[in-house]
Amino acid sequence: MFPLVYEINTRVWLRSLSNKYQRLVTLGTVPEKEFDFFMNCGFDIVWLMGIWKPSIYSQAIARSHPCLRTAFLEQVDNLSPEDIGASPYAIPEYSLNPSLGEEEELDIFRKRLSDSDSGIRLMLDFVPNHLALDNTWLPEHPEYFVSISNEERDLDPGSCFEYDRDTYLAHGKDPYFPAWTDTLQLNYANPGTHELMRENLLLVSEKCDAIRCDVAMLILKPVFDTTWGPLTGPMPEEFWQKTITAVKSRKPDFVFLAESYWNKEWELQQLGFDYTYDKPFYDHITAHPVNIARLREHLKAEWDYQSKLCLFLENHDEPRAAKKLGPNHLVAALILLTSPGMHLIHQGQMEGLKLRLPVQLLRHKDEKANKELRTFYQKLFNLTNTEIFTSGKIEILKLNMHDTSGCIAYRRHLNDESAFIIANFSSTGVQVSIDHTQLEDLHKKEHSIFSTKQGPLETRQHETGISIKLSQHEGAIIHCTQPDCYLAPS
Repeated sequence: MFPLVYEINTRVWLRSLSNKYQRLVTLGTVPEKEFDFFMNCGFDIVWLMGIWKPSIYSQAIARSHPCLRTAFLEQVDNLSPEDIGASPYAIPEYSLNPSLGEEEELDIFRKRLSDSDSGIRLMLDFVPNHLALDNTWLPEHPEYFVSISNEERDLDPGSCFEYDRDTYLAHGKDPYFPAWTDTLQLNYANPGTHELMRENLLLVSEKCDAIRCDVAMLILKPVFDTTWGPLTGPMPEEFWQKTITAVKSRKPDFVFLAESYWNKEWELQQLGFDYTYDKPFYDHITAHPVNIARLREHLKAEWDYQSKLCLFLENHDEPRAAKKLGPNHLVAALILLTSPGMHLIHQGQMEGLKLRLPVQLLRHKDEKANKELRTFYQKLFNLTNTEIFTSGKIEILKLNMHDTSGCIAYRRHLNDESAFIIANFSSTGVQVSIDHTQLEDLHKKEHSIFSTKQGPLETRQHETGISIKLSQHEGAIIHCTQPDCYLAPS
C-alpha cells in the first residue's frame, strides 16, 4: 500500500487554530473537527513538521538575518520579533517545543490519530547531519562535531562557530550551498557520534510511527568522506543500515522516509529506507514546459525502486504548487496521485495557497482558499484510495503524438482491472488515440470516466482502442472496473 502523507507546519497550525477557536490550542487540545479532516481525506500519515525544542541561537539569527527578513516581509505585514522563531531544523535536543504543549500532549495527539477509524500514523522529523549551536551535548562532547583549524577559519570565517577561544567548529553544510550558520556539523568519523545519533533516533521512534530524515544523503559514507574526510578522516561505516535495523527490530512496521537528492535514492533504499524523496519527478512535472520525455522515462523505472519513491508537488522547501504549476495544477495532481509511490500533500496545497512560508516564520498572510480545488483533491483522494492505485503496477502507453505535445498516458493494472490515465499539459486542446486490448469495445464494458474539468469527456471507439478529446490542461482517468464483463444490450 502506498501511504498518503499530510505535512503540517505545526507551530503555525496551532497558532492559527488558537486564533480560529479563540482559545489556546495545543497538541493535546486540537479540536475533533481537525481529525475529521484527516480521516475524510484518507490520510494514512500526518507529518508534524517542526515540533522539537527551539534553539535560542537559531531564533536570534533568524530575527536579525537581513535576507530572511526580506522573505518574512513578503509574507507578513507589521512584522514583530514574536513572529519569528528558530529554524525547526536547528535542534538543541529531541524534546517537545513547550509552546506546542506539555511533553505528554504529543502522545495524546498520536493516540487520537491512531484511534481514528482509519488508524492514522504520526510522522516526526529527525535531523542526522547537524545540531543547533546550543545543543545539549556540545559542552561535554565537542569531539562529536567537526573542528576547523585557525587557518581554515581565516580562509572562510562564515563556515564555523567559535565555540571556545580560538576553538572553531564547522557549521552544518550541504556542499553545494552556503553553511547553515545556526547549526554545527556532526562528525561521523567518530564512532561516538554514530552512537549518539542512533540513541536520538531510537528515542524519537518511541514517540511516533514514522520518521522523515532531513537531508539523509549527507551522511552517506561516500558523501561525508568527500565533504569532511580531509578534516576528520573517513567514516568507519555507514550509519543508516545499522540504525534502521535497530529501530525495526523493535518496531517492524516503522516507516523511514529520506529527504534525498543527487540521485542517491536507490542507495538509501538499499540501506533500509522504506521511501525516498522523488525530486526528479518534481523537477520533470514542474518544468516549463513539462518535460514529458523525462517524466515518461522516469515512470518506467524498475518497480522495486519506483514503489519506494515519495512523490510531491510541493513541500516546505519548494514553491507552492498553485504558483509553480498555474493552470497545470489539477492535471499534475492527477498524475501525482495515480503514480506509484508514497504521496505527500503539503498543508495549504489543497487550498491553492501561493505564498511559501519560510520555516522560521510563525504566522502567515491570509490568503483566500480555493474551495473548488479542495473539493477536487478530496474527490481524487477517494478515487485513488482503491487497490488498483495502492497496489497496481504501471505500464507506459504509446500515443499518436510527439513528446512536445505535452501529453502522457499510462495504465495502472491489477489482475483483470485497469485504469487508464491520460494527461494534457499543453495550452491547446488535443485528440489522443490510445490502442489497448482492454479499450476495445469499451462502450460494452463496465467503466467510469473521471476528468479534471467539468462536463462530459468525448471519446470515440475504434477497432483497437479509443480516441479521446482533452481540452487544455486536462487530465482523465478511464477505469475499466470489469474489463472482461460485457453489459447486456439495452
